[in-house]
Amino acid sequence: MQAEQILERLDPEQREAAISLVGPTCILAGAGTGKTRTVTHRIAYGIAKGYFAANRILALTYTNRAAGELRARLRQLGITGVSVKTFHAAALAQLQYFWPQFAGIPAPSVIESKAKLIFQVADSLKLKFDTAAIRDIAAEIEWRKFSMISLDDYEQLAASRPKVAGLSAEVLVQLQRGYEEAKISSNRLDWEDVLILTLGMLRAEPRALAHVQQQYRFFTVDEYQDISPLQHELLDLWLGDHQDLCVVGDPNQTIYSFTGATSEYLHNFANRYESATLVSLTRNYRSTQEIVSFANKLTRDATDMSPLVSQGTLGTAPLIRAFDSLADEAKAIAKSISDRLEQGISPAEIAVLYRVNGQAEPIEHALSALGIDYQVRGGERYFSRQDVQQALAAFRVEALSSPDAPSFEAVSKVLRSLGWTTSAPAERGAAYERWEALNALMQILEEQVEELTLSDFSKELEERVRSQHEPVKAAVTLATMHSAKGLEWDVVYLAGLTDGYLPIGYAKTETEIAEERRLFYVGVTRARKQLSLSYPSADVPGGRKREPSRFLKLVTA
Repeated sequence: MQAEQILERLDPEQREAAISLVGPTCILAGAGTGKTRTVTHRIAYGIAKGYFAANRILALTYTNRAAGELRARLRQLGITGVSVKTFHAAALAQLQYFWPQFAGIPAPSVIESKAKLIFQVADSLKLKFDTAAIRDIAAEIEWRKFSMISLDDYEQLAASRPKVAGLSAEVLVQLQRGYEEAKISSNRLDWEDVLILTLGMLRAEPRALAHVQQQYRFFTVDEYQDISPLQHELLDLWLGDHQDLCVVGDPNQTIYSFTGATSEYLHNFANRYESATLVSLTRNYRSTQEIVSFANKLTRDATDMSPLVSQGTLGTAPLIRAFDSLADEAKAIAKSISDRLEQGISPAEIAVLYRVNGQAEPIEHALSALGIDYQVRGGERYFSRQDVQQALAAFRVEALSSPDAPSFEAVSKVLRSLGWTTSAPAERGAAYERWEALNALMQILEEQVEELTLSDFSKELEERVRSQHEPVKAAVTLATMHSAKGLEWDVVYLAGLTDGYLPIGYAKTETEIAEERRLFYVGVTRARKQLSLSYPSADVPGGRKREPSRFLKLVTA
């Protein structure tokens, strides 16, 4: 593709960002304004013009799914060889490469979750916690480490931190010390350790640092509004004296301060780099005019970002409904979803979003009662399923004997040998779930923009396993607003919008309330065509009254 052809489908602001190839560039990209399109076209244009070498670019994303999407978009533009990774994946690759050279042994393995170790330490201290409490303790550990605060320093400020799981500062420090000791004794790392050790290793070993700085010369950072001090310190080290850095972010979507993330780096980018090119993307291509207008009401006077300008069609106004109880709200949402499915809307284009995981249960019951298939984001990992692992192993074996075989025929043959058929089983249950899991592999193949060999397809799947870029299931999505970040659906329901949940009860300060407001904005801007908002007046009929979220007044005034 010729360089100028790459720019043809970009709007004026996107084009301005794409041709800014030298020095620091900051792209303020509002929700739905095409930031991934802009970033991928900028990379492709820079390579076509000879400014960038593909193998010297490191594009950093916040999630594995975002990394997978960016890689796929680059392939569609004919670009290969660019390293697209999360901060954690990039750091882990460096740690695993250099650790044996300097330590003489393989790098420690990474724990998938902190929960098991925290449970063990709590048990040794005769403490009992539910899953929610364990999750809160893990989040506090992540905040401390992402903020680059040592345990000794944390002990001095723990009393001033918000309460975690109702624990005293002393017990919380004791738990964290026990967690770190248990992790070290088992020769394991958590994901924050990966960043910390990589940072320390590169500072201590000039040869390793020179190698990395020679390997990567051009950097792109997505979701820059949510970068933590630890990630930023590592980014600065990777950059060295160079300034070929493009960052993309939206201050209206800063929602991870509880993990130590801060939007200050985004706000201060122009001050740090006086020669920086600043571009604002405000044309929203995702949502209807009504949804964009609704979202803009949430950001009035909130940041210095210009309001979104809808490029979409007219649609229906967002619907706000009140219900007597949680059960009534859940039943109404399920009935509405059922109606939309009957109208022909794909279940994969419908989502129900809420503030915390605990709000999902009544919605799950209501959907199940109507026989509506759903998936909960954050549930069982797709690539961890035994039937999927069987298929991956079979692909690897087949690719060794027939690497150049056309992938469609070969993949179909392998899947049929495992019991897959072109038609789904009539009955729901374990057999249907197995078929659905295997069929998703065929769908991944059909998504590819060009015919692949079996060997190429097997490598594509291995990359997806490494990055946990999982296929999208044809089911209604249930998710927290945090986990919905970066995703979008035609139809979105925002449920349980009461004070105490949104804003969350422990959000007390002006800064904390502002972050909850931004989280609401993220939820609203996930919707393309239809948006419904609801709240229960009480948890149960006749129970303690709940007040609707104070943020609803902002959009109804």
